[in-house]
Amino acid sequence: MTEQKNQKLDDKNNLKVTRQNKKQEIAKADDKLMEKTESSKEKPVETPKEKVEQIKKPETQNSPRDDFGKPKKIKKDNAEVNIQNGSVSTKYSRDICKFIKHKKIEKAINDLEQVLAYKKAIPMKGGVGHKKSAGGFASGSGKYPQDATEYFIGLLKSLSANAIVNGLENPVIVEAFANIGQKPRARFGRWKRKRTHLRLVARELIKKENKLKNKEKKK
Repeated sequence: MTEQKNQKLDDKNNLKVTRQNKKQEIAKADDKLMEKTESSKEKPVETPKEKVEQIKKPETQNSPRDDFGKPKKIKKDNAEVNIQNGSVSTKYSRDICKFIKHKKIEKAINDLEQVLAYKKAIPMKGGVGHKKSAGGFASGSGKYPQDATEYFIGLLKSLSANAIVNGLENPVIVEAFANIGQKPRARFGRWKRKRTHLRLVARELIKKENKLKNKEKKK
């Protein structure tokens, strides 16, 4: 009987010791948490956006992409339209290019619409009939090429869209070039189809005042 009582007492003492040890461990863990919270309050908390900016800023200074990984837009000085083997007459294309060159895109489109309405003729050389509207005088020779003018109106509209995308103000057609393309044979090789390489370039209209300022700066 005495032995059983002694064992029970030992078990009770062991339980008390284990409970005290657990309490001490819990108290130590609480102290550590309090220290961490106090230290975190002193230091400013960085948001995830700030961390991303700190990482990306040195990389994106000279990279071709922006902070979101998208390619940067490179500002261009001109707008271009290049056509290879367009189904249009080379002869009429050259005359229309001369008629369009050194004009604003909107004005060129309006002039070509007048050509479609037979109000204004495109000046041409060679054995061509005389038209009153060609050059504004009766002795000028010219024609009203309908298919070629419609084709060029579409090209000029795409050129104006490219100029808007590139951020050009008051674009003027600087280059208008037409050359013979590779002419394929038609059915049974009886004749050759019309094919033309075309190139149109537009740039911003620089005023004389800006030119004078640039010259003065250079001096």
